[in-house]
Amino acid sequence: MSKRALTPKHLEAPPKFTISIVGRPNVGKSTLFNRLVGRRSALVHNRPGITRDRRTGRGELSGLVFTVTDTAGYEESAAGTLEALMFEQTRRAIIESDVVLFLIDARAGITPLDEQFGALVRKNKTTVLLIANKCEGQGGQVGLYDAFRLGFGEPLAISAEHGEGLDSLYHALIPFESHRSSSESIDHASGDIDLNISSDDIISQTEGSNEVISEVEFARPLQLAIIGRPNTGKSTLVNRLLGDNRLLTGPEPGVTRDAVSVDWTYKGRQIRLVDTAGVRRRARVTDVVEKLSIGDTFEAIRLAEVVILVLDAEAVLDKQELTLARHVVEEGRALVIALNKWDVAKDKNFALEMLSDKLQTSLTQIRGIPTVTISGKSGQRVNALMNEVLRIHHVWNCRLPTAALNRWLAAATKAHPPPLSMHKMRVKLRYITQAKTRPPTFVIFSTRPMDLPDAYTRYLINGIRDTFNLGGVPIRLHLRKPKNPYEAQTKH
Repeated sequence: MSKRALTPKHLEAPPKFTISIVGRPNVGKSTLFNRLVGRRSALVHNRPGITRDRRTGRGELSGLVFTVTDTAGYEESAAGTLEALMFEQTRRAIIESDVVLFLIDARAGITPLDEQFGALVRKNKTTVLLIANKCEGQGGQVGLYDAFRLGFGEPLAISAEHGEGLDSLYHALIPFESHRSSSESIDHASGDIDLNISSDDIISQTEGSNEVISEVEFARPLQLAIIGRPNTGKSTLVNRLLGDNRLLTGPEPGVTRDAVSVDWTYKGRQIRLVDTAGVRRRARVTDVVEKLSIGDTFEAIRLAEVVILVLDAEAVLDKQELTLARHVVEEGRALVIALNKWDVAKDKNFALEMLSDKLQTSLTQIRGIPTVTISGKSGQRVNALMNEVLRIHHVWNCRLPTAALNRWLAAATKAHPPPLSMHKMRVKLRYITQAKTRPPTFVIFSTRPMDLPDAYTRYLINGIRDTFNLGGVPIRLHLRKPKNPYEAQTKH
């Protein structure tokens, strides 16, 4: 049987050039970033210094397509501090961009920090556009005229929050359209089949094959989210995979706030890595910014295809991490567990036994979750981790032949027949087919679907998992009653 092709929903225009948004804290950089990418992607709050890592997205303005990067606000800091590392990320964004949008707060006017940062930006060869933000109404007029003394030419008056003045920004960016960007984004439809099907709608498949047939998996980047508690080494792992200090890391917990996505290629496979903020127990979360960060993490899980749950080898799978793992499974995502800091673990045998015991007793709804011991700091077994990610993604995309499924169903019901219904009648399981992938989802047509006990449904799910080697991925099973062919005649 041939693989089922994925039909593209639409082809997005590739970005033509790159933009970086820079400025001191709280001038509206993240607000402008969200405006340009067309969604609430970066965290926005009136507290200064929310953004730490640089965040990249696909921006569009009246048909003009570009890659846009949000950066941390510039602050004076000593070498080696977190603020200094944040500015290093901003400096790299400036160097790698075709144009820099230097934002000021027109209502606050030009501050000494604006002038100091402007002098640093001027040392680079990248073209700078001066943007006077918060110019809605008349409150920003004084700061708008004062901006001329920065030496970047005439400022563009905008309001990122209200979307005002973006036409002038559009015209200022048109000359940069000739600069081609290397990044390209293509969005494809998932190609899933509607669950609302009947036995008459099923297309017969080639018989005599028990082979797992995979969907076309390479049409779009693999969405890979990395989650865990604070300070388990998520950002360090991402940096190791990328081979670059792309994300901020530090000994203190909670360095990462935004869910930062980075496009990457591993063994020819396009992957979109998403580093997320650490998630603590809900009772301990009181800060509003941390609540926003956790919301970003759960959104990243929802959009992911495979999720890596990073654990500390010295504190294996506590209650909060079990909650995260269950949420990943409930969302239908493939899960891989990375036991990090393995190179410094004191009792490795105990850690593995503890992990195995907790998976068997507290995560019974999914069996065979792949576990890899790694060290994000030294790079130990990170290739083995990525190979496991590609393998489990393949399984998550699998499609099984209908003939093989029905042979299995006949054997399973013969070995353990369904129990009697509440009316003392035998429940008959007539037919099974796979309705969709991502995750594998099956439909069984039964005479009395509502009378089948949950325990027997779990028996069927475990049978599918063991027979067709679907360990480690969620499996969904729906029971439906077949259509009555005489129902329409009876109504007439």
